[in-house]
Amino acid sequence: MSSHRAPGGDTLSEPSSVYLVIADTVLVLHAAFVLFVVGSLVAIYAGRYLRWRWIRNRLFRLLHLAAVVVVVVQSWLGMICPLTIFEMALRQRAGGTTYSGAFIAHWVEQLLYYDAPAWVFAVCYSLFGAAVVASWFLVPPRRARG
Repeated sequence: MSSHRAPGGDTLSEPSSVYLVIADTVLVLHAAFVLFVVGSLVAIYAGRYLRWRWIRNRLFRLLHLAAVVVVVVQSWLGMICPLTIFEMALRQRAGGTTYSGAFIAHWVEQLLYYDAPAWVFAVCYSLFGAAVVASWFLVPPRRARG
């Protein structure tokens, strides 16, 4: 089995490297989810004024609402996001490697994870959720064709 040098000089076996690649992939997917949740709300409100038809697509709006509901409910229940749990388990399996060596992982981690009391996140997520619910009234999706 071959090995290579990890940042910091540690030697990683190929299986450990695979876990790190999967963990980095989960982190990027997590960042994409956050971008979808936040970016979609911005697009919905901007699209109202720019007359973008796609922001009224019912499936898009339902997926966005479902994603926000999951985040808000998790925050109320004090749950850690399953993507975070999965990513950290993979990193632990790889030997507890930190983000310091991977550029993308490091910066995505800097954007996603920050320190604040849990109640701050619950309030922020709840306010964001309220803005999403308001968008259903201010920028209603198209009715399903029947």
